[in-house]
Amino acid sequence: MKTFYTPVNEIDRKWYIVDADGKVLGRLASEIARRLRGKHKPTFCNFQDNGDFIVVVNAEKINLTGKKWDDKKYYHHTGYMGGIKERTARDVLVRNPGELITMAVKGMLPKNKLGRKQLKKLKVYAGSNHPHQAQKPEQLDI
Repeated sequence: MKTFYTPVNEIDRKWYIVDADGKVLGRLASEIARRLRGKHKPTFCNFQDNGDFIVVVNAEKINLTGKKWDDKKYYHHTGYMGGIKERTARDVLVRNPGELITMAVKGMLPKNKLGRKQLKKLKVYAGSNHPHQAQKPEQLDI
């Protein structure tokens, strides 16, 4: 039996809008990652990008369970000796609310060129306004 391969010009990509108001970060991010990869489609192929575009609004109203606002740490290194930096989830939310969702989804995608390409289809906005009205995004309830 041969593997079904969808030709690139036949891939049907839709635009969806997700409201993050009151949603839990991890549960929201896992469903977004599933949609970006295209695993919800019968034409899913693990080496091909056939997922949909996702627009997330109200990222500043995302929730974390338990004491994760203060206990969850995000690290990055500057490249210099002793240059490890650490921020709490609360600090990340204040600085850039969309970064919380983007980092959570990025960790759930493949760590290669395909994953980077799929992450570009995620658009995150802190407020309820977004510039993608022309694409006519459908409401997606998660």
